Amino acid sequence: MPVPENKATPKTQAKQQSRITSDASSHTDVSAFVRQARTLATVAPASGPAQGRLIFAMDATASRQPSWDSAAVLQAEMFDAVAGIGSTLDIQLVFFRGISECKASAWYRDAARLRDSMTKVTCRAGHTQLARVLGHVEGQARDKKINALIYVGDCLEEDIDNLAGLAGQLALKGIKAFMFQEGYDPTAETAFREIARITGGAFARFDARAADRLRELLGAVASYAVGGINALEEYGNKTSSQDVKLLGSQLRKPR
Repeated sequence: MPVPENKATPKTQAKQQSRITSDASSHTDVSAFVRQARTLATVAPASGPAQGRLIFAMDATASRQPSWDSAAVLQAEMFDAVAGIGSTLDIQLVFFRGISECKASAWYRDAARLRDSMTKVTCRAGHTQLARVLGHVEGQARDKKINALIYVGDCLEEDIDNLAGLAGQLALKGIKAFMFQEGYDPTAETAFREIARITGGAFARFDARAADRLRELLGAVASYAVGGINALEEYGNKTSSQDVKLLGSQLRKPR
């Protein structure tokens, strides 16, 4: 389903097209991620029958094309691992690309259907549309509980003040944003950190050489969506991951 366009007109600038990894290294690392991610279900916290809903949003603009093409199918498989964290975890996929395309899938508990949605996505040149993503999440929360937002992106061309206001709306609904940055764009980092701070979520950086790190971070957020901070801490204890512990410390930090 298309995500309604945000009426605010953000300031834009030229999209940074540089990438720090090659197709070959991305394919290798994502393959390793998939193999290791299959162990997530065995360490999933016993969070009881709690229902969790998680929105997974991705930048599918052209700067992410080099790694996207070679890893599309393997990237889709990570949803199997995330869905395996808890049998009552519902996930919705949101992506943007092109000039004004921003779409959301149905809510899936079936990893196969979610994977099908993922593999149909290809990157297209355009500006970022994070404002539309945040507005969509807020809209979804009007009639259902949304536990968390995961956002994966590399760059940003939008007005940070506008994004901060939208993040505030998520905070009022108790939705924590977990902002994962690929690469080192300073504008994106500033905005992602601010959105995480406002919503009481967390920020983390990853690259294609750190597939295991992304696996652990995704598992941590999925655990949180199903069972809250206690489930996240239990997951962190079982994985002994410093990244997961740092994620938890950000969530507990006074805002």
